[in-house]
Amino acid sequence: MNTTVTTTQRPNIVFIEVDQHNPAVIGAYANTVVRTPNLDALAARGIVFDNNYCASPICVPSRMSMLTGQHPYKNEVWTNNNVLNSSLPTFAHSLGVAGYKTVQIGRMHFNGADQLHGFSERYVGDSNPNHFGAVKPTRKPSGDNLPGAWGPMRSSLELSGHGMNAAQVHDQAVVDRAVEFIDDYVAADNTEPFCLAIGTLLPHQPYVASKEDFDEYRGKVPPPKVTKAFEDETHPYLRWWKSHTGIEDVTDVEVERARTAYFAMVTRLDALLGTVFDALNRNGILNNTLIVYTADHGDQIGEHGLWWKQTFYEGAVKVPAIISWPAKLPQGVHIDRVTSQLDLNATMLDLAGAPALPLSVGRSLLPVMENPDTPDWDDVAFSEYCTRPNDPLHSPAGKSWQHRMVRKGDWKLIYYHGMPSQLFNLANDPDELVDLSSVSEYADVVKRLTDMVLDGWDPEWVNSKIRDSRKT
Repeated sequence: MNTTVTTTQRPNIVFIEVDQHNPAVIGAYANTVVRTPNLDALAARGIVFDNNYCASPICVPSRMSMLTGQHPYKNEVWTNNNVLNSSLPTFAHSLGVAGYKTVQIGRMHFNGADQLHGFSERYVGDSNPNHFGAVKPTRKPSGDNLPGAWGPMRSSLELSGHGMNAAQVHDQAVVDRAVEFIDDYVAADNTEPFCLAIGTLLPHQPYVASKEDFDEYRGKVPPPKVTKAFEDETHPYLRWWKSHTGIEDVTDVEVERARTAYFAMVTRLDALLGTVFDALNRNGILNNTLIVYTADHGDQIGEHGLWWKQTFYEGAVKVPAIISWPAKLPQGVHIDRVTSQLDLNATMLDLAGAPALPLSVGRSLLPVMENPDTPDWDDVAFSEYCTRPNDPLHSPAGKSWQHRMVRKGDWKLIYYHGMPSQLFNLANDPDELVDLSSVSEYADVVKRLTDMVLDGWDPEWVNSKIRDSRKT
């Protein structure tokens, strides 16, 4: 396959990063219940990466790492309160240097005064203040009718069902503006290519979908494959997390209702994105548009007795990754190599002929696209999750967590600083049911992967930096 990109062949780019989409709830990822015709069509026009991991199973660290191609500890962005330093270059900076018009529409979850980070324009806004000194936007169109349902709280399950979700209202405005941008751009006969970054809130909780969408899935969504009663939870962190968030005894009714709403929200998201794909096609530019679809993290949606993200089980830390450029790349291909979101960053820049980011550890996926079995690809991905002390949502009083994961080949090690690790062989145990960390036969695997986790990553330094950041 010829992947040489010349100036005249440069594609337009549509980068889509949604919020909290578990790839297992997409038809193209072999889900036979959910209806996602537009994402399935995108996958048929492109390449699906089956084992792509986010840099952090929480919003801001993951998104900032996607932008810079650096791990959270290099960005010094670990929590949803940290601010990305404006001196750090992003893929938007690189594409701008290469002559792209870079536009952000919708969610990106920037904190601080810099709300562009390399984008030349930004529209619609986000779920956090988009101007320095502004108050946080409300997500309650009819009053405080979903208290706590946006966060990792039991109320998100208790209040699940059908109704009006402000995320859907936001995302409708996002795709409407994206379609307007595409129409206007083509009508103006621009000669420079564009990079349009689109961010949605769906399918992030609250688990509330429109009645029309909810009814489509009523009685059709299967229960979680892996159930785990609270009394059977042995890992101290996961036991604390379940107790802290009040999910020790989630009822069958809540599980079914929340999962039904989640599937419904995914279908609504798919329909919204379909209007963007239709606009590209209607304007005759779909064939030469590089589309990258991903999410900042997944959602456990009840697997292992867990919800939301904040853990390293596959449902939370694995994310969709679909790359489509019909004019240039193979179509209808699945690749099961281990990859990272940071690699999506490097791949976009490589395909666009833009300069690589100087500090990025992302790797272009072109060699894997050309030969999925290449022995030169290192099947490795890292993710980290660290919290602020006394964060009422995520930490015990006076304490913060420093966790990091590595997926290396078939193995996944989850390192919990000050607690036992977990070790899973995903080839033999894809549902992560058997923790092998204390089995003497695998002591060398634990040591090797622990050394990888701690290579350049110091949990005590991370703890100190997060505590210092609270003082500024």
